[in-house]
Amino acid sequence: MIERKTSREIARQAEAGAIVADVLALMRAEAAPGVTTGELDRIAERAIRARGGVPTFKGFRGFPGSICASPNDMIVHGIPGGYALVDGDILSVDVGVTYKGFVGDSAVTFGVGSLPERTVALLAACQASLHAAIAACQVGGRLSDIGHACQDVVEAAGFAVVRDLVGHGVGRRMHEEPQIRNYGRAGEGPELKEGMVFAIEPMITAGDHGIRLDADGWSIFTTDGSLAAHFEHTVAITREGPRVLTLGADGASVVDAPPGG
Repeated sequence: MIERKTSREIARQAEAGAIVADVLALMRAEAAPGVTTGELDRIAERAIRARGGVPTFKGFRGFPGSICASPNDMIVHGIPGGYALVDGDILSVDVGVTYKGFVGDSAVTFGVGSLPERTVALLAACQASLHAAIAACQVGGRLSDIGHACQDVVEAAGFAVVRDLVGHGVGRRMHEEPQIRNYGRAGEGPELKEGMVFAIEPMITAGDHGIRLDADGWSIFTTDGSLAAHFEHTVAITREGPRVLTLGADGASVVDAPPGG
């Protein structure tokens, strides 16, 4: 069953989302050549707790970090540690915050320093696919409309959608029903209804869509070593249209900023 939230619960979840948005902006500001992903993790945890939030990821099924930090051909779930960023890297940072009993979840992939045009195009395609998927979150639509919109944008740009990783419902728990694929035919699956809240997160690659799990049991890479991008927002379905819940107090988010270094 897909849980539906009240307007009050959605407002509460947006408070968690605002913390997420601010932390993601901080991560982009702090990321520079020589900075390690472990350092970013410590900065993020301090910022989350200073706002009264709890890092949702930390301790989840044994995950040791407060953020997921996934560079280059690592798609998602990177454990923060000793990896030092270098000029030309791209880095996916995924942040989850629990605040007042609700979870906000969002991710952005950004460049460190200057990037080749093809890499900027990869990030732009993933970002555009997220926007298209959000636009498909309409009352009366179908769940598969979301993935179909994402796939259309990604493949038109010449990139591949990861098939084996999905978005999900989110609310009082980080992972709720349903699972949300980033590909597929439109018009299938459960009807979208007011009050549903989803973590929509396209994950795409510059090569093949195959994935492999690292020996650490968490980090997921492309099988062919191609670069990967990951963008995510928490989105509520309302009568007025989709409402993004992972925006900062000023209504902005680095998830929606121009991609690149």
